[in-house]
Amino acid sequence: MTSAISLEAPGRLTRAQPPEAAGWLAALPALVGGLLRRWELTAERVAAPGGRTSMTVLVRRADGAPAALKICAPTAPAALEEAALRHWDGHGAVRLLRAAPEDGALLLERVHGETSLRALPDAKAMLEAVSAVRRLWVEPGAGHPFPSVAERTGERAAKLRTGGPAEARALTGEALRLRTELLAGTREELLLHGDFRQGAVLASDAERSPWLAVGPEPLVGERAYDLARLVPDRLHDLVASPGAAALTRRRVTRLAESVDVDPERLRAWSLFRAVASGVQDLAAGRREDGEALLEFASWL
Repeated sequence: MTSAISLEAPGRLTRAQPPEAAGWLAALPALVGGLLRRWELTAERVAAPGGRTSMTVLVRRADGAPAALKICAPTAPAALEEAALRHWDGHGAVRLLRAAPEDGALLLERVHGETSLRALPDAKAMLEAVSAVRRLWVEPGAGHPFPSVAERTGERAAKLRTGGPAEARALTGEALRLRTELLAGTREELLLHGDFRQGAVLASDAERSPWLAVGPEPLVGERAYDLARLVPDRLHDLVASPGAAALTRRRVTRLAESVDVDPERLRAWSLFRAVASGVQDLAAGRREDGEALLEFASWL
């Protein structure tokens, strides 16, 4: 079906794309329009501000049921997300309704994109987050397509070896050392969300759960790696708190105990992921975020 609304990419997505994605951005309205016609969808609006790696259009299906059409950027291929959502089949995550991974397109169950766990007080949000992520940690199945933690972190480790600010060299060296030790001692091989945080768990009207995970970057490995992305949640609030370092260490301990993982492994993965993300943010010009993540890593 045709749409009277603008199907241009939101500014946040446009600004985050590399120069070589200019052609994809220019073709995005036509791509979305073609999918609307092919899948008999009526567009309501483009979700804003949206993310940095995808565009979401809120739509209605031919029978009037609400859904969300997600178009993934070329740097975030849809095939792995499709595979993970099919594997979870709505258990802890949004349900996949249809997919065209060759177009980067996923038609998803509609959730309340404006209401994530970040709307709750932090202690309550953390409890709900742990409950949600537990449901995602399942066996990936034989012949699965998902990369391992070692593969996913390999590129970031290479960048840490060759880049990063001079003042963070001690932290980058520690992060690399810890990654080597962690990978040598890995025993779990579970399907992980990959980018699990409070903002990736949205309110839902589904009877099976009031909160569902979205936006996975799926991979296979140990639970501590997934949980490590949750540790620095609401980081800027944490930075502004008295005794932030002690609060951070207590958060690591509480989260580790809540899912029965080794707190030292959670601490180590939290440090690695924070340093890798901090260096990446600095390189992308997001200095405030990058410096906050490196400060957080120093507390660990």
